[in-house]
Amino acid sequence: MSTAQRVVVDPITRIEGHLRIEAATDEAGRITQAYSAGTMVRGIEIILRGRDPRDAWAFAQRICGVCTLVHGMASVRSVEDALRRAIPDYGIPANAQLIRNLMIAAQFVHDHVMHFYHLHALDWVDVVAALKADPKATSALAQSISPRWPKSSPGYFADVQTRVKNFVEQGQLGIFANGYWGHPAYKLPPEANLMAVAHYLEALAWQRDVVKLHAIFGGKNPHPNFVVGGSPAAISVHAPAGGGHGKGPMHRGGQDATSVNMLGLQTVQNVIQSMRDFVDQVYVPDTLAIASFYKDWGGQGEGLGNFLSFGDLPDKDMWTPDSFLIPRGVILNRDLATVHPIDLDKDDEIQEFVSHSWYKYGEGDGKGLHPWKGETEFNFTGPKPPYEQLDVENKYSWLKSPRWNGKAVEVGPLARVLLMYAKGHAQTKELVDYTLKTLDVPVTALYSTLGRTAARTLETKILADAMQGMYDKLMANLKAGDLRTFNEKYWDPSSWPKSMHGVGLMEAPRGGLSHWIVIEDGRIANYQAVVPSTWNAGPRDPQGQPGAYEAALQHNHVLHDPKQPIEILRTIHSFDPCIACAVHVTDPDGEELVKVKVR
Repeated sequence: MSTAQRVVVDPITRIEGHLRIEAATDEAGRITQAYSAGTMVRGIEIILRGRDPRDAWAFAQRICGVCTLVHGMASVRSVEDALRRAIPDYGIPANAQLIRNLMIAAQFVHDHVMHFYHLHALDWVDVVAALKADPKATSALAQSISPRWPKSSPGYFADVQTRVKNFVEQGQLGIFANGYWGHPAYKLPPEANLMAVAHYLEALAWQRDVVKLHAIFGGKNPHPNFVVGGSPAAISVHAPAGGGHGKGPMHRGGQDATSVNMLGLQTVQNVIQSMRDFVDQVYVPDTLAIASFYKDWGGQGEGLGNFLSFGDLPDKDMWTPDSFLIPRGVILNRDLATVHPIDLDKDDEIQEFVSHSWYKYGEGDGKGLHPWKGETEFNFTGPKPPYEQLDVENKYSWLKSPRWNGKAVEVGPLARVLLMYAKGHAQTKELVDYTLKTLDVPVTALYSTLGRTAARTLETKILADAMQGMYDKLMANLKAGDLRTFNEKYWDPSSWPKSMHGVGLMEAPRGGLSHWIVIEDGRIANYQAVVPSTWNAGPRDPQGQPGAYEAALQHNHVLHDPKQPIEILRTIHSFDPCIACAVHVTDPDGEELVKVKVR
């Protein structure tokens, strides 16, 4: 029999950034309390003070290296929102909005596939057990769930098995190291394990090509280029060099040619098709196949039951939420019949608290601050590393605690899918209902570790499909002669009002993201980024309410072996943590902090 104890997992691996989880268990190994601590500190808000708002995106985008474009996008939107509040006719061209939508959707698809195979699947797939698989039986399994996928022959799976065998015989698993292989929580048959490992490797190759979309529209990936007022992707209109025969606005060539020409746009079309093929024929079938062996996880890891989405992918613009593909709103207590609106201007609607965070507020740490009035003053009072456990009665994390109307909420794919379902989005309803029926699980399974993982897959399909319509609209505009991608009228701060404030909202792959900016005399006076993993991974607030991670771990988890806490990893990974977004190490003077030598 187990004894009551404090289980510490530090760091949580296969995520971006440093996260520490402490879980108190009872004699039966059941988690009774959980605590989430970000162990790095972020200084981006401080660095941005006094800078030109048009440059903010280039700094803010470096908050994270995984979700590459989202902070840049939120940053330019914050400046544009400030301009729109001050100048009612301000906006960005339709082509720029379509290009941004394509880049955002591509980020989602790429990020979700990478998360499933390379960060989360290894919680469910036993790599070493794949050595026991029969390649012929694996081929039959693969063809039964995805008949059109070409890589499914017995010889193909035998080759993959040999590669894994070579890893094991060399005494090192390479990219598959540090898993709890052999843990009884793994339930897949050997053939399913081998199939999933093969698709893990395929996804590595697939993602190299799909990032080309960002390079075409943004010049590079990671961290593509952005510009306040539209898109930096100008359209090539000049005749090909040497007097070629290109006609109309779309062709290749000329000294002023850019990547957005017929060749580049055909590559974008190819990327969209590649995304849809992999999602439809590999990702969705794999999710359903693997989930069928873990249906008991449909009753674990729910957490808060409250969900928030800022919404995104506008058909018109960011000031017309009714045109969003992903809706804006809040769901409380699992009530899908009522979607609560979000008022961005109310001082007490969205606030950040620091009662358990290593910061301090000028008027006291028990008060919440709206992000426009937000403060970033470090106040580390924690133990000096190394230490055995956190002082959870006091401050214990570098993450703040955001709240909506005083309530803790979950953000991310599950929140978005629930909002789309509640708003009557036809494809979402069809996919959710089909998934529940196929897995033979109740609707309550949505609010769980399993549901969170499935929602990410369904969202990926919805967005991959939607990209084709975005692309078609962009092409129709260009063929009609509309080449505009930038609002040059209000580019210079000399044309701006003296005082402005705005918020850049978007849905990042991990959830609702907001960048809040205050501009005085053309310079940044205050800047606050409230990111998805702060909403989800933040510590308790002054009322003792846990964040989404903490609440989820306290919901129906029993650890089989505290030394191999795979149950904790499964639920935390289902959120796809990005702690580097929520906290970030840097020197405000730009000095190098660390040197790493690789021999």
